[in-house]
Amino acid sequence: MPLTDLTLAQCLALRPDLHEPADLDAFWDRTLHEARERGGTPGFTRVDTGLTEVTTYDVAVPGFAGEPVRGWLHLPARAHGPLGCVVEFLGYGRGRGLAHEQVLWANAGHAHFVMDTRGQGWSTAGGDTPDTAALNGTVPGFLTRGVEHPDDHYYRRVFTDAVRFVEAARAHPAVDADQVVVTGVSQGGGIALAVAGLVPGLAGVMPDVPFLCDIRRGATIAARPPYTEVAEYLRLHRDRAGTVFTTLSYVDAALLAARATAPALFSIAMMDDICPPSTVFAAYHRYGGRKDLRVYEFNGHEGGGGHHRREQLAWVRELFTTPDSETRTAEPALHAPRPV
Repeated sequence: MPLTDLTLAQCLALRPDLHEPADLDAFWDRTLHEARERGGTPGFTRVDTGLTEVTTYDVAVPGFAGEPVRGWLHLPARAHGPLGCVVEFLGYGRGRGLAHEQVLWANAGHAHFVMDTRGQGWSTAGGDTPDTAALNGTVPGFLTRGVEHPDDHYYRRVFTDAVRFVEAARAHPAVDADQVVVTGVSQGGGIALAVAGLVPGLAGVMPDVPFLCDIRRGATIAARPPYTEVAEYLRLHRDRAGTVFTTLSYVDAALLAARATAPALFSIAMMDDICPPSTVFAAYHRYGGRKDLRVYEFNGHEGGGGHHRREQLAWVRELFTTPDSETRTAEPALHAPRPV
């Protein structure tokens, strides 16, 4: 797979001038206030997965407009007392899947919340969490759904779901509310970055080859979807570029990342033609908290795979066992993947 974007040296020096809406903070304050005003109580129903070392619950959390967002909660079966928690958001087109499929973090001794993504997934039409907004006139996919106005955009609803899901995780009696990390791959990584900018007091964030960063650049250089959805939309609607990119700036994770304060572990793949590395570096450089980085120079969108899961497991273990004063004094660092 060839290098299709900037070199590593160029990405390290990159400081793009991103357009930030003047009312970005007010927009999200209003959006989240409206969601919280809807009220509602999260529901947890135990399910039998056939696994003996992990206890799993079917989760329903009031999200955007109070609409139920589904998910799973996995807990180590023999754990006692509040646990550190990993809240995971999923990649593009993926739903929460089956109850037994994603139990890595519970097997590592942590609580693990997995959020379904509205309108995505396969188990039912539109997934277990349907997107109820009736918006027409988009190209296939989600990135241009509601793109004519920030209030209507698909990711306004998804980011709100994600914030409410984190709030439900922090309120759960099995979770230590001060030790919550958010993570995700691709789309999930972009959602995690956005949540880190919208929710104060998180213990950490792990964006893995994240989508939704420097969206305008992604739309101009990405060779494969989802960013190409924007280019396809504007190929059809030649006069709407200003409107489209203004709307997308409200959900650009690189902008929201600047508001984050939690420690972060990024991963970036230099041959990624889905989420080009320069777009991820835009978020990395703007990130507001202490940050660390793993670069996979010869990988595409698959990123570090199992090697990076190992990095994340070690990072979370250290994060949950190191006093807060120590975790916040380290300098940002750049690392290549460690040898096997």
